[in-house]
Amino acid sequence: MNNNFLPPIIDSHCHMDFPDFDDDLDQVLERARSAGVSKLLTICTKPDNLKKVLTIVTSHSDIYFAAGSHPLNKNKKDMFSKDQLLKLTLNPKMIGIGETGLDYFYSSDNASEQKRHFRLHIAIARECSLPLIVHSRSADLDMANILKEEYKNGHFDCVLHCFSSGPDLAKIALELGFYLSISGIAVFPKSIELREIFSKTPLNRLLIETDSPYLAPPPFRGKRNEPSYVAFTAKVMAEHYGVSESLFRQTTSTNFEELFKKIRT
Repeated sequence: MNNNFLPPIIDSHCHMDFPDFDDDLDQVLERARSAGVSKLLTICTKPDNLKKVLTIVTSHSDIYFAAGSHPLNKNKKDMFSKDQLLKLTLNPKMIGIGETGLDYFYSSDNASEQKRHFRLHIAIARECSLPLIVHSRSADLDMANILKEEYKNGHFDCVLHCFSSGPDLAKIALELGFYLSISGIAVFPKSIELREIFSKTPLNRLLIETDSPYLAPPPFRGKRNEPSYVAFTAKVMAEHYGVSESLFRQTTSTNFEELFKKIRT
C-alpha cells in the first residue's frame, strides 16, 4: 500500500511491550512509519510490564503510553494501585488511564471485583483529567450502567477501545460524549452488524487502532498484527463511510489529539 501522499494516521491502541515484538520491534516500527503512522499509544496492562514500556517510550519520540489494570487480571501483583497510577501521570508521555473495564467472556465469577477496579480507574481518570481507555467484552449492560452512573458523579473523557459491543452500548457512549475505536474486527467479512453500528457513529467520534499483536485485519488475518496494518483498516472503513481515505485518516488523527490532549503539551 502506497501511503506517500496520504495524511499521517495514529494507532490509538497497541501493545508494543508484548513478547511478540521482542525480536523485531525496530523493523515493526519502521514499517509503521513507512505506512504513515505518526504516533502510537502502547498500553501497559500490569506493573511487571512497566519497566519495558518505559524503555520503549523513552527510546521512541513517537510512542506514548497509558497504564491500567486489565479486567482479566486477577492476581494482586498484576493490579496497579491508585498511588502507582497517579505517580505515573507525572510522566509526560503517559496520556491515558487504562485499559480497564469489564470482561465476562470467559466468566463473570469475579464481576464484582472487576466493577470495583473499573470504578477506581474512572475516579483516577477524573482526578488527573486524563481520558479513560475502556475494555468491554460480553458486559454491555453492566458497562452502560457504570458509565452512566459514574458520569453523573463528575465528567470524565473516555474511549471504548476495540469496540465490538452492541448498538445500545454504542448509543449510550456517544450520548455521554465518548469515542468508539475501530479495530481490525470491523473489517472482518462477517462483521456486518458492527459496521452498521459504526455507520451511525459520527466521524468526529471515531478513533482507529490495531490492538497489536491481536486482531490483524484482512489480508493479514490469523497472523501477528502490527501498527502498520492500521492503514488497511482505515482504507476499508473510509470506503464504508463513503469518504476519502485522506479525510478518514486525518479525522481519526485529529480526534485522537482532541481526546488525548496531553499529547499536545
